[in-house]
Amino acid sequence: MDESNKKSKPKKTRSQKQSQAQQGSQVWYGVKAKDQDVVVSTRVRLARNLVNFPFVNKFSSNDSYSVQNIVFDAFTKIKDPQNYQAMSFENLKAGGEKILIERGLCSSKQGTGLVTTSDGALSCLVNNEEHVKLSCFAAGLDVEGAYKKCDDLDFQLQDFIQFAATLDWGYVNANFNNVGTGLKLSARLHLPALSFSGEIYRYKDLLEYYALQLKGCYGVGSLFELAVGGYYEIYTSLITSMGEAERLADFIYQINDLCKIERKKRKELADTKETVIRNLIVKAYSQGKFSLLLDLRECLDIISCIKWGVDLGYIKGIEDFELNALLYQVQPGHVDYLLQNDDVQFENDIMQSQELKEQRLRAVLLRSVVDKIEFVIDE
Repeated sequence: MDESNKKSKPKKTRSQKQSQAQQGSQVWYGVKAKDQDVVVSTRVRLARNLVNFPFVNKFSSNDSYSVQNIVFDAFTKIKDPQNYQAMSFENLKAGGEKILIERGLCSSKQGTGLVTTSDGALSCLVNNEEHVKLSCFAAGLDVEGAYKKCDDLDFQLQDFIQFAATLDWGYVNANFNNVGTGLKLSARLHLPALSFSGEIYRYKDLLEYYALQLKGCYGVGSLFELAVGGYYEIYTSLITSMGEAERLADFIYQINDLCKIERKKRKELADTKETVIRNLIVKAYSQGKFSLLLDLRECLDIISCIKWGVDLGYIKGIEDFELNALLYQVQPGHVDYLLQNDDVQFENDIMQSQELKEQRLRAVLLRSVVDKIEFVIDE
Protein backbone atom coordinates (compact mmCIF):
# COMPACT_ATOMS: atom_id res chain seq x y z
CA MET A 1 0.00 0.00 0.00
CA ASP A 2 1.22 3.51 -0.79
CA GLU A 3 2.59 5.09 2.38
CA SER A 4 0.54 8.22 1.70
CA ASN A 5 -2.69 6.24 2.04
CA LYS A 6 -1.94 5.50 5.67
CA LYS A 7 -2.35 9.16 6.55
CA SER A 8 -5.42 11.36 6.51
CA LYS A 9 -6.01 13.04 3.17
CA PRO A 10 -7.99 16.13 2.19
CA LYS A 11 -11.60 15.16 1.72
CA LYS A 12 -13.51 16.16 -1.38
CA THR A 13 -15.04 19.51 -0.45
CA ARG A 14 -18.60 20.65 -0.93
CA SER A 15 -17.54 23.34 -3.42
CA GLN A 16 -15.38 20.81 -5.26
CA LYS A 17 -18.29 18.39 -5.58
CA GLN A 18 -20.56 21.15 -6.83
CA SER A 19 -18.01 22.41 -9.35
CA GLN A 20 -17.57 18.90 -10.75
CA ALA A 21 -21.25 17.96 -10.80
CA GLN A 22 -22.51 21.26 -12.22
CA GLN A 23 -19.52 22.30 -14.32
CA GLY A 24 -21.40 22.35 -17.59
CA SER A 25 -24.35 24.41 -16.33
CA GLN A 26 -22.58 26.99 -14.15
CA VAL A 27 -19.52 28.09 -16.07
CA TRP A 28 -19.02 28.84 -19.75
CA TYR A 29 -15.71 26.93 -19.99
CA GLY A 30 -17.14 23.64 -18.74
CA VAL A 31 -19.02 22.63 -21.90
CA LYS A 32 -18.18 20.61 -24.99
CA ALA A 33 -17.55 22.82 -28.03
CA LYS A 34 -16.02 22.99 -31.51
CA ASP A 35 -12.28 22.44 -32.09
CA GLN A 36 -11.45 21.96 -28.41
CA ASP A 37 -8.55 19.70 -29.29
CA VAL A 38 -6.67 22.92 -30.08
CA VAL A 39 -8.83 25.92 -29.11
CA VAL A 40 -9.51 26.24 -25.40
CA SER A 41 -11.65 29.38 -25.65
CA THR A 42 -12.63 32.44 -27.68
CA ARG A 43 -13.15 36.00 -26.51
CA VAL A 44 -14.74 39.02 -28.21
CA ARG A 45 -14.49 42.50 -26.66
CA LEU A 46 -16.04 45.87 -27.56
CA ALA A 47 -14.71 49.13 -26.07
CA ARG A 48 -17.01 52.13 -25.61
CA ASN A 49 -17.08 55.54 -23.88
CA LEU A 50 -20.02 57.66 -22.77
CA VAL A 51 -20.65 61.12 -24.20
CA ASN A 52 -20.35 64.15 -21.90
CA PHE A 53 -17.70 62.51 -19.74
CA PRO A 54 -13.89 62.75 -20.00
CA PHE A 55 -11.78 59.63 -20.50
CA VAL A 56 -11.08 57.58 -17.38
CA ASN A 57 -7.57 59.00 -16.93
CA LYS A 58 -9.07 62.52 -16.87
CA PHE A 59 -11.85 61.83 -14.37
CA SER A 60 -12.47 64.36 -11.62
CA SER A 61 -14.64 64.40 -8.49
CA ASN A 62 -17.53 61.94 -8.94
CA ASP A 63 -17.19 61.16 -12.67
CA SER A 64 -16.38 57.48 -12.04
CA TYR A 65 -19.42 57.01 -9.81
CA SER A 66 -21.68 58.80 -12.28
CA VAL A 67 -20.55 56.61 -15.19
CA GLN A 68 -20.88 53.45 -13.11
CA ASN A 69 -24.38 54.39 -11.95
CA ILE A 70 -25.48 55.08 -15.52
CA VAL A 71 -24.12 51.72 -16.73
CA PHE A 72 -25.50 49.73 -13.80
CA ASP A 73 -28.90 51.38 -14.26
CA ALA A 74 -28.93 50.53 -17.98
CA PHE A 75 -28.52 46.84 -17.17
CA THR A 76 -31.71 46.95 -15.11
CA LYS A 77 -33.64 48.06 -18.22
CA ILE A 78 -32.35 45.73 -20.94
CA LYS A 79 -33.84 42.35 -21.86
CA ASP A 80 -33.74 39.75 -19.05
CA PRO A 81 -32.05 41.99 -16.44
CA GLN A 82 -32.30 39.18 -13.88
CA ASN A 83 -29.53 37.36 -15.78
CA TYR A 84 -26.96 40.01 -14.82
CA GLN A 85 -25.22 40.69 -11.53
CA ALA A 86 -23.52 44.03 -10.79
CA MET A 87 -20.67 44.46 -8.34
CA SER A 88 -18.63 47.43 -7.20
CA PHE A 89 -14.90 46.82 -6.85
CA GLU A 90 -14.71 48.88 -3.66
CA ASN A 91 -16.59 46.04 -1.95
CA LEU A 92 -14.58 43.26 -3.59
CA LYS A 93 -12.39 41.07 -1.41
CA ALA A 94 -8.90 40.00 -2.50
CA GLY A 95 -9.99 36.40 -3.14
CA GLY A 96 -12.80 37.54 -5.38
CA GLU A 97 -10.42 39.76 -7.32
CA LYS A 98 -8.09 36.83 -8.03
CA ILE A 99 -10.94 34.70 -9.39
CA LEU A 100 -12.14 37.53 -11.67
CA ILE A 101 -8.61 37.96 -13.04
CA GLU A 102 -8.16 34.21 -13.57
CA ARG A 103 -11.43 34.04 -15.51
CA GLY A 104 -10.45 36.98 -17.70
CA LEU A 105 -13.17 39.31 -16.42
CA CYS A 106 -10.62 41.95 -15.48
CA SER A 107 -6.85 42.29 -15.70
CA SER A 108 -6.49 43.85 -12.26
CA LYS A 109 -8.61 45.80 -9.81
CA GLN A 110 -8.40 48.81 -12.11
CA GLY A 111 -11.88 50.11 -12.78
CA THR A 112 -14.82 50.67 -10.50
CA GLY A 113 -17.22 47.84 -11.23
CA LEU A 114 -18.35 44.84 -13.22
CA VAL A 115 -21.62 43.44 -14.52
CA THR A 116 -21.64 39.78 -15.48
CA THR A 117 -23.91 36.85 -16.17
CA SER A 118 -23.93 34.00 -13.64
CA ASP A 119 -21.82 31.78 -15.90
CA GLY A 120 -19.29 34.57 -16.53
CA ALA A 121 -19.65 34.31 -20.32
CA LEU A 122 -20.93 37.85 -20.88
CA SER A 123 -19.62 40.83 -18.93
CA CYS A 124 -19.21 44.59 -18.79
CA LEU A 125 -16.13 46.08 -17.13
CA VAL A 126 -16.71 49.68 -16.02
CA ASN A 127 -14.10 52.46 -15.88
CA ASN A 128 -11.06 50.35 -16.64
CA GLU A 129 -9.17 51.86 -19.58
CA GLU A 130 -12.43 52.91 -21.25
CA HIS A 131 -15.79 53.64 -19.64
CA VAL A 132 -17.21 50.34 -20.88
CA LYS A 133 -15.62 47.12 -22.06
CA LEU A 134 -18.11 44.46 -23.13
CA SER A 135 -16.73 40.91 -23.32
CA CYS A 136 -18.11 37.56 -24.35
CA PHE A 137 -16.32 34.26 -23.79
CA ALA A 138 -17.08 30.98 -25.53
CA ALA A 139 -15.64 27.49 -25.15
CA GLY A 140 -13.70 26.23 -28.16
CA LEU A 141 -13.70 28.14 -31.43
CA ASP A 142 -16.87 30.22 -31.64
CA VAL A 143 -15.87 33.72 -32.70
CA GLU A 144 -19.13 34.43 -34.51
CA GLY A 145 -21.30 33.20 -31.64
CA ALA A 146 -19.38 35.25 -29.07
CA TYR A 147 -19.51 38.33 -31.31
CA LYS A 148 -23.27 38.00 -31.82
CA LYS A 149 -23.91 37.97 -28.06
CA CYS A 150 -21.54 40.87 -27.43
CA ASP A 151 -22.97 42.92 -30.30
CA ASP A 152 -26.53 42.24 -29.13
CA LEU A 153 -25.69 43.48 -25.63
CA ASP A 154 -24.06 46.59 -27.12
CA PHE A 155 -27.17 47.24 -29.21
CA GLN A 156 -29.47 46.91 -26.17
CA LEU A 157 -27.36 49.23 -24.01
CA GLN A 158 -27.45 51.94 -26.70
CA ASP A 159 -31.17 52.38 -26.02
CA PHE A 160 -30.21 53.76 -22.60
CA ILE A 161 -26.59 54.95 -22.97
CA GLN A 162 -25.19 57.29 -25.62
CA PHE A 163 -21.70 56.15 -26.63
CA ALA A 164 -19.21 58.63 -28.07
CA ALA A 165 -18.68 58.21 -31.83
CA THR A 166 -18.00 60.21 -34.99
CA LEU A 167 -18.72 59.52 -38.65
CA ASP A 168 -15.03 59.81 -39.53
CA TRP A 169 -13.46 57.85 -36.67
CA GLY A 170 -16.17 55.53 -35.43
CA TYR A 171 -16.25 54.88 -31.68
CA VAL A 172 -14.08 57.30 -29.72
CA ASN A 173 -11.76 55.63 -27.22
CA ALA A 174 -8.83 56.61 -25.02
CA ASN A 175 -6.57 53.89 -26.43
CA PHE A 176 -5.78 54.58 -30.09
CA ASN A 177 -5.94 50.83 -30.85
CA ASN A 178 -9.57 50.83 -29.70
CA VAL A 179 -10.66 53.68 -31.99
CA GLY A 180 -13.07 52.73 -34.79
CA THR A 181 -14.99 49.55 -34.13
CA GLY A 182 -13.60 49.10 -30.61
CA LEU A 183 -13.37 45.42 -31.47
CA LYS A 184 -10.70 43.12 -30.05
CA LEU A 185 -10.57 39.37 -30.65
CA SER A 186 -8.59 36.71 -28.84
CA ALA A 187 -8.37 32.94 -28.50
CA ARG A 188 -6.55 30.59 -26.15
CA LEU A 189 -4.89 27.68 -27.91
CA HIS A 190 -3.17 24.47 -26.86
CA LEU A 191 -0.14 24.07 -29.13
CA PRO A 192 2.06 21.36 -27.56
CA ALA A 193 3.41 19.97 -30.85
CA LEU A 194 4.48 23.33 -32.29
CA SER A 195 5.97 24.23 -28.92
CA PHE A 196 7.80 20.94 -28.41
CA SER A 197 9.25 21.06 -31.93
CA GLY A 198 10.31 24.71 -31.56
CA GLU A 199 8.36 25.74 -34.68
CA ILE A 200 6.11 28.04 -32.65
CA TYR A 201 8.69 30.83 -33.02
CA ARG A 202 8.27 30.85 -36.78
CA TYR A 203 4.49 31.11 -36.57
CA LYS A 204 4.71 33.80 -33.91
CA ASP A 205 6.54 36.02 -36.41
CA LEU A 206 4.08 35.13 -39.17
CA LEU A 207 1.08 36.07 -37.03
CA GLU A 208 2.56 39.50 -36.38
CA TYR A 209 2.46 40.11 -40.14
CA TYR A 210 -1.33 39.75 -39.91
CA ALA A 211 -1.57 42.19 -36.95
CA LEU A 212 -1.92 39.35 -34.46
CA GLN A 213 0.12 38.86 -31.30
CA LEU A 214 0.95 35.56 -29.60
CA LYS A 215 1.99 35.16 -25.97
CA GLY A 216 2.02 32.43 -23.34
CA CYS A 217 -1.13 32.32 -21.20
CA TYR A 218 0.66 31.35 -17.99
CA GLY A 219 4.19 32.66 -18.47
CA VAL A 220 7.37 31.14 -19.87
CA GLY A 221 7.60 27.36 -19.48
CA SER A 222 10.31 24.76 -19.07
CA LEU A 223 8.88 21.69 -20.81
CA PHE A 224 7.43 23.79 -23.65
CA GLU A 225 9.89 26.72 -23.39
CA LEU A 226 7.89 29.66 -24.78
CA ALA A 227 4.77 28.98 -22.70
CA VAL A 228 3.83 26.89 -19.67
CA GLY A 229 1.87 23.86 -20.87
CA GLY A 230 2.07 25.02 -24.48
CA TYR A 231 -0.96 27.27 -23.85
CA TYR A 232 -1.02 30.49 -25.85
CA GLU A 233 -3.25 33.48 -26.35
CA ILE A 234 -3.57 34.95 -29.83
CA TYR A 235 -5.12 38.40 -30.01
CA THR A 236 -5.64 41.39 -32.27
CA SER A 237 -3.50 44.28 -31.10
CA LEU A 238 -3.44 46.94 -33.83
CA ILE A 239 -6.07 49.15 -35.35
CA THR A 240 -6.78 48.19 -38.99
CA SER A 241 -8.88 49.48 -41.85
CA MET A 242 -11.00 46.32 -41.75
CA GLY A 243 -14.66 46.47 -40.83
CA GLU A 244 -16.03 44.18 -38.13
CA ALA A 245 -17.21 41.45 -40.50
CA GLU A 246 -13.90 41.39 -42.37
CA ARG A 247 -11.89 41.37 -39.16
CA LEU A 248 -13.94 38.48 -37.77
CA ALA A 249 -13.53 36.46 -40.96
CA ASP A 250 -9.76 37.08 -41.08
CA PHE A 251 -9.30 36.10 -37.42
CA ILE A 252 -11.30 32.89 -37.85
CA TYR A 253 -9.24 32.03 -40.94
CA GLN A 254 -5.94 32.52 -39.09
CA ILE A 255 -7.07 30.42 -36.10
CA ASN A 256 -8.36 27.63 -38.34
CA ASP A 257 -5.09 27.64 -40.26
CA LEU A 258 -3.06 27.39 -37.07
CA CYS A 259 -5.29 24.52 -35.87
CA LYS A 260 -4.52 22.61 -39.08
CA ILE A 261 -0.79 23.22 -38.68
CA GLU A 262 -0.81 22.05 -35.05
CA ARG A 263 -2.79 18.89 -35.88
CA LYS A 264 -0.41 18.09 -38.72
CA LYS A 265 2.61 18.54 -36.44
CA ARG A 266 1.02 16.33 -33.76
CA LYS A 267 0.58 13.53 -36.28
CA GLU A 268 4.13 13.99 -37.56
CA LEU A 269 5.61 13.77 -34.05
CA ALA A 270 3.42 10.77 -33.23
CA ASP A 271 4.78 9.02 -36.31
CA THR A 272 8.44 9.96 -35.92
CA LYS A 273 8.89 10.35 -32.14
CA GLU A 274 6.19 8.09 -30.73
CA THR A 275 8.27 6.75 -27.85
CA VAL A 276 9.34 10.24 -26.78
CA ILE A 277 5.80 11.61 -26.90
CA ARG A 278 4.27 8.60 -25.14
CA ASN A 279 6.95 8.93 -22.45
CA LEU A 280 5.97 12.56 -21.82
CA ILE A 281 2.32 11.54 -21.47
CA VAL A 282 3.01 8.56 -19.19
CA LYS A 283 5.29 10.65 -16.97
CA ALA A 284 2.60 13.34 -16.70
CA TYR A 285 0.00 10.72 -15.81
CA SER A 286 2.29 9.23 -13.14
CA GLN A 287 2.99 12.63 -11.65
CA GLY A 288 -0.71 13.51 -11.55
CA LYS A 289 -1.64 10.10 -10.16
CA PHE A 290 0.89 9.85 -7.34
CA SER A 291 2.05 13.38 -6.44
CA LEU A 292 0.98 14.68 -3.04
CA LEU A 293 1.99 18.30 -3.69
CA LEU A 294 1.82 20.19 -6.98
CA ASP A 295 2.53 23.82 -7.77
CA LEU A 296 0.61 25.58 -10.52
CA ARG A 297 3.24 25.27 -13.25
CA GLU A 298 3.61 21.52 -12.63
CA CYS A 299 -0.16 21.13 -12.77
CA LEU A 300 -0.49 22.99 -16.07
CA ASP A 301 2.24 20.91 -17.71
CA ILE A 302 0.55 17.70 -16.52
CA ILE A 303 -2.85 18.80 -17.83
CA SER A 304 -1.24 19.75 -21.13
CA CYS A 305 0.49 16.39 -21.65
CA ILE A 306 -2.62 14.43 -20.69
CA LYS A 307 -4.69 16.50 -23.11
CA TRP A 308 -2.09 15.83 -25.79
CA GLY A 309 -2.50 12.12 -25.09
CA VAL A 310 -6.29 12.38 -25.34
CA ASP A 311 -6.10 14.19 -28.69
CA LEU A 312 -3.63 11.64 -30.08
CA GLY A 313 -5.92 8.79 -29.06
CA TYR A 314 -3.46 7.38 -26.50
CA ILE A 315 -5.84 8.07 -23.60
CA LYS A 316 -9.57 7.62 -23.09
CA GLY A 317 -12.00 8.18 -20.22
CA ILE A 318 -11.78 11.96 -20.23
CA GLU A 319 -12.63 14.72 -22.71
CA ASP A 320 -11.00 17.96 -23.77
CA PHE A 321 -13.60 20.19 -22.12
CA GLU A 322 -12.97 18.56 -18.73
CA LEU A 323 -9.26 19.24 -18.99
CA ASN A 324 -9.90 22.79 -20.20
CA ALA A 325 -12.13 23.37 -17.17
CA LEU A 326 -9.41 21.98 -14.92
CA LEU A 327 -7.10 24.78 -16.09
CA TYR A 328 -9.34 27.21 -14.18
CA GLN A 329 -9.97 24.96 -11.19
CA VAL A 330 -6.27 24.67 -10.26
CA GLN A 331 -5.65 28.43 -10.38
CA PRO A 332 -4.73 30.11 -7.05
CA GLY A 333 -7.99 32.04 -6.70
CA HIS A 334 -10.17 28.96 -7.09
CA VAL A 335 -7.98 26.88 -4.78
CA ASP A 336 -8.02 29.65 -2.14
CA TYR A 337 -11.80 29.81 -2.41
CA LEU A 338 -12.08 26.10 -1.64
CA LEU A 339 -9.72 26.44 1.31
CA GLN A 340 -11.67 29.35 2.79
CA ASN A 341 -15.19 28.05 2.23
CA ASP A 342 -14.92 24.38 3.17
CA ASP A 343 -13.77 22.38 6.15
CA VAL A 344 -10.74 20.74 4.54
CA GLN A 345 -8.50 18.54 6.69
CA PHE A 346 -4.83 18.12 5.86
CA GLU A 347 -1.90 16.08 7.08
CA ASN A 348 -0.47 17.49 10.30
CA ASP A 349 2.93 18.37 8.84
CA ILE A 350 1.49 20.85 6.30
CA MET A 351 -1.31 22.39 8.39
CA GLN A 352 0.70 25.53 9.15
CA SER A 353 1.76 26.26 5.57
CA GLN A 354 -0.70 28.00 3.25
CA GLU A 355 1.50 27.26 0.25
CA LEU A 356 1.69 23.53 1.00
CA LYS A 357 -2.05 23.32 1.63
CA GLU A 358 -2.68 24.92 -1.76
CA GLN A 359 -0.30 22.47 -3.41
CA ARG A 360 -1.95 19.54 -1.60
CA LEU A 361 -5.45 20.55 -2.65
CA ARG A 362 -4.28 21.16 -6.20
CA ALA A 363 -2.90 17.60 -6.30
CA VAL A 364 -6.24 16.26 -5.04
CA LEU A 365 -8.15 18.19 -7.71
CA LEU A 366 -5.89 16.84 -10.43
CA ARG A 367 -5.97 13.30 -9.05
CA SER A 368 -9.79 13.24 -9.20
CA VAL A 369 -9.53 13.75 -12.98
CA VAL A 370 -6.50 11.54 -13.60
CA ASP A 371 -8.23 8.63 -11.88
CA LYS A 372 -10.70 8.50 -14.78
CA ILE A 373 -7.98 7.91 -17.37
CA GLU A 374 -7.42 4.68 -19.28
CA PHE A 375 -4.52 4.12 -21.66
CA VAL A 376 -5.32 2.74 -25.09
CA ILE A 377 -3.14 -0.30 -25.86
CA ASP A 378 -2.30 -0.85 -29.51
CA GLU A 379 -3.03 -4.39 -30.59
